[in-house]
Amino acid sequence: MHASTPIKSPIWTKSFNINFITNFLIYLCMYLLIVIIASYTKSEYNASDSVAGLVTGLFIIGSLIGRFTTGKYVNKIGPKRILLIGLSFLLITQLLYFIEGSLAFLMFTRLINGIATGITTTATGTIAAYVTPNDRKSEGISLFSLSLVIGAAIGPFFGLLLINLFPITLLFTLCLVCGIISFIISFFVNLQFELESNEQQDVAKTKSKRFNINNYIAKEAVPVAVIMLISGLTYSSILTFLQFFAKEINLVTISSYFFIFYAIASLLTRPVAGRLMDLKNENIVVYPAFICLILTFLTLSITNNALLLIVAGLLLGAGYGNLSSSMQAIAIKVSPPAKYGIATSTYFIGLDLGLGFGPYVLGFFTSAVSYAQLYAIMAVVALVTGIIYYFVHGRKVKPSV
Repeated sequence: MHASTPIKSPIWTKSFNINFITNFLIYLCMYLLIVIIASYTKSEYNASDSVAGLVTGLFIIGSLIGRFTTGKYVNKIGPKRILLIGLSFLLITQLLYFIEGSLAFLMFTRLINGIATGITTTATGTIAAYVTPNDRKSEGISLFSLSLVIGAAIGPFFGLLLINLFPITLLFTLCLVCGIISFIISFFVNLQFELESNEQQDVAKTKSKRFNINNYIAKEAVPVAVIMLISGLTYSSILTFLQFFAKEINLVTISSYFFIFYAIASLLTRPVAGRLMDLKNENIVVYPAFICLILTFLTLSITNNALLLIVAGLLLGAGYGNLSSSMQAIAIKVSPPAKYGIATSTYFIGLDLGLGFGPYVLGFFTSAVSYAQLYAIMAVVALVTGIIYYFVHGRKVKPSV
């Protein structure tokens, strides 16, 4: 007799698929605007690199605020309700982009649009943790995070491509349509989730009278949040300054395809990486991802032709693409189910801090160093981040049998 092969629990269920599409559309809009808003700010308001970086970063800071406040309420309100509330707010803030105003009004719009995005993506990340089967948790989270990767690739591609052909209002309209679609389909998510009982909520209210950081931060996920903070800072150097760098080296056309190659590498490596994490351990994925991230910035630092720029995009997908999904899976893995919402929020808080403050901080350096030199510095930062990972988590991982 042949030994029966255990049947794996399905990952691609209806709710998983809807949540995947929703998350993809949200991140598509986020990254579509994030790569062109700096140049738009500079041309429209004659702003400096640092101020343009601040306008870019304000969105992420807003997202950070949204995540920080949302994690606490996921178990009280429920992730699906949080998602619908966040999407409603997101639609309102997207409409503000159509109002022509001052630089201060643009900053305000970016900030509250970021808050809405933070609320919404915390909800989608939490839903993913609940609709993914326990026996395929790392693989499921890794596959779900592809929605972010694809959005983060197609968004910049269309952003850099369309901004040279059409007025920016077309991009605002595209984001609004994506928001409407997300809002409609999210009603069809079916989630097995039990709200906190009245007794539990009474206990929580009593505790919440005093500020408790544990209501907002999952301590188990803090180490990976720190890793993502630094990694996000390095990634922000690409998001914010790649367009300027491409103009400097006369590769503007091919630069719009950079993120497509980033997505291709992520799509090819993510499913394998997720399975390896479930079968072996996270280190088998994380350490090679750090090596690829370091090579990404080293390649960018010497890029002077289209081939090198494409290679850098592929390396970024294999590096940062797998690093971000691995850290999210680790944050879920080390946290109890009751903390999935706060753990997801904690992970993204670290990422948002890096992406949010990165453009503003790095904007000061671009006046003293070239973009190529900046990317060389980011290679060193990525190396240091890999070393930090070893001490805060990597050395604690038990070798696979």
